[in-house]
Amino acid sequence: MNFKEELEKKTGEVEAVVKRYLPAQEGYQRRVLEAMDYAVSAGGKRLRPLLMRETAALFGEAGEGLSCFMAAIEFIHTYSLIHDDLPALDNDDYRRGRKTTHVVYGEDIAVIAGDGLLNYAYETALRAFDKAETIEAYQRTAHAMHILGRKAGVYGMVGGQCADLLADKPEAEVTKDVLLFIHKNKTAALIQAAMTIGAVLAGADEKAVAQIERCAENIGVAFQIQDDILDVTGSLEVLGKPTGSDEKNHKLTYVTMHGLEESKRQVEALSGEAVGILRTFPHRNAFLETLAEQLIYREK
Repeated sequence: MNFKEELEKKTGEVEAVVKRYLPAQEGYQRRVLEAMDYAVSAGGKRLRPLLMRETAALFGEAGEGLSCFMAAIEFIHTYSLIHDDLPALDNDDYRRGRKTTHVVYGEDIAVIAGDGLLNYAYETALRAFDKAETIEAYQRTAHAMHILGRKAGVYGMVGGQCADLLADKPEAEVTKDVLLFIHKNKTAALIQAAMTIGAVLAGADEKAVAQIERCAENIGVAFQIQDDILDVTGSLEVLGKPTGSDEKNHKLTYVTMHGLEESKRQVEALSGEAVGILRTFPHRNAFLETLAEQLIYREK
């Protein structure tokens, strides 16, 4: 089986996990549940739960609770996309080749659909405690919950989003350090959460978890720089969303600060370092290494 076939197979398996944990669309709150399902079911790469599962495979058996965290992190990622697309933020009408949630359901329902997914993500992750059969499994689950909460919150993704919004103000003076902070938090923090949670649930020691966190930071920053590149070089047909939105919104990106060629070199350097870290572990995961490398060449 080649990498593309293996990726499709594994992504399908992750898709099944995510769908299994989606709430039923019923009751007086059905409209918001439909909007949540619409956003999650739009598809996507399912990169974060896939990275979580493949990182766990580096260290051993993660237990049944892993699936709860896989679904939870995809719910958190999707809520952030719903809110990013809102007129008050990026004001995008398309996501993953379909109309965005606020275009279909209205801004009001889109806001609470994002809120709903964020809260439901933690409900889902907490179900991992029901699957823990030993004290050690409980402790690992508690550690994973701590990582999820912090990396998704004001000291992670939300903090990065805040800095990103403030950087767009006309009076803002955005330095290289500020831009790197945005990339490390708005994008990389959730990838760090995915990979470190996988490692923790599979029993990795403290040193290994720290190495994985560093590797994931590189992958996350590279992923965001590549996203900035694709906004310049991509197309609606390939990306499934409009290109040029950064320029339209006068948004400062790695590309506008460093140029296209330097941005490409940085993606390659960061991804290469990340793969180098993965290759230091006793039990190699060739699929995970190739997945990280593919971030350099992705077109969408």
